[in-house]
Amino acid sequence: MTSARDNGAPPRLARRLGTGSAVVVGLGSMIGAGVFAAFAPAARAAGAGLLIGLAIAAVVAYCNATSSARLAARYPQSGGTYVYGRERLGPFWGYLAGWGFVVGKTASCAAMALTVAAYALPDAGRPARTALAVAAVLALTALNYRGVQKSVGLTRIIVTITLVVLALAVTASFTGGTAGTAHLQPFPGSGGASGVLQSAGLLFFAFAGYARIATLGEEVRDPHRTIPRAIPIALGITLVVYATVAVAVLAALGPERLAAATDPLAAAVAGGSWSWLTPVVRVGAAVAALGSLLALVLGVSRTTLAMARDGHLPRALSVVHPKFGVPHHAEIAVGIAVAVLVSVVDLRGAIGFSSFAVLAYYAVANASAWTLTAEEGRPPRFVPVVGFLGCLLLAFTLPTSSVLAGSAVLALGAAVWGLRRRFSAA
Repeated sequence: MTSARDNGAPPRLARRLGTGSAVVVGLGSMIGAGVFAAFAPAARAAGAGLLIGLAIAAVVAYCNATSSARLAARYPQSGGTYVYGRERLGPFWGYLAGWGFVVGKTASCAAMALTVAAYALPDAGRPARTALAVAAVLALTALNYRGVQKSVGLTRIIVTITLVVLALAVTASFTGGTAGTAHLQPFPGSGGASGVLQSAGLLFFAFAGYARIATLGEEVRDPHRTIPRAIPIALGITLVVYATVAVAVLAALGPERLAAATDPLAAAVAGGSWSWLTPVVRVGAAVAALGSLLALVLGVSRTTLAMARDGHLPRALSVVHPKFGVPHHAEIAVGIAVAVLVSVVDLRGAIGFSSFAVLAYYAVANASAWTLTAEEGRPPRFVPVVGFLGCLLLAFTLPTSSVLAGSAVLALGAAVWGLRRRFSAA
């Protein structure tokens, strides 16, 4: 029998993931990122109004998730919105979505690596934290190289540990003697409506992990059934966890102390009668950030693979390992890029920049979903409309530095596209 390789088609990835494994990948991406990295900058923007921002971010994320799930079922390939934009809107929009995703999520990888170091070495200087962050990136890159099933197995363990630690931290926050309903009132200068929207944009960073499920579409069994089920399940579980943790930490610290904290869950626990639990929370936070980093590298490498197959990135990045069935060249390239970034980026700035790029990515996803017909599994019409407008609104209410940096990166990507088209036509 003639194989795909013999026919000249690019080698395909092995379909090994079921619904449970896909949900685990999404949870590993979202819970590790959001709980331990996004609440403090959101509190700085909106105070206790971040709870409203969380609800807004969840609505936009739900619309994005629904649009992505319908598209992923239609196009079960690696690449996510890069593929959807290319197929539904044209090559340029797919390319721009892929460009924004790869660059933005590479920054997210760096942010998660730095989060690992911040929680694991709270009293260390920058050189020691950077060294640990680089070591974490290289170790997880080596794990991904050995195959996606090994990555999912570790992610399942990490998610379990994270949920147990979060349950302990929430209990300690509510019962440690520092919680009060007065802390749930917004503090003066929290930014009003614009601050709430900015907090929603920052918290969206935490929800974006469900994209890992879609970008792994080529490795999912029965994708037409599995992906539309896995994405909303992962998103719903994450929203419940986020809301519970947000209320607990706000009640324990108050919005001003939360805004100033670099390790909010540890600070909430340390201030009460359960302070002995603080080291456990720190370890749990580091483990959760590792889980998020692991899933992020999986997603970025698969989008890199898809773009390399189409010639938008070096074709060497499209090589699939003959034994492990993974895009090992793409994974190594992403690992190296993240290892370099952790030595130069700022954690909070990386969150804002990543949010802008990923919101642009999902704007393309919603525009693509709008073009689906009823026979193709089109979502209700309001879903892509609310998702598209919500993405644009949240993107442009982010901190000015994030908007400028994100816009510059997208403009650079568009310029590269134009130059390639011009020289290829010459």
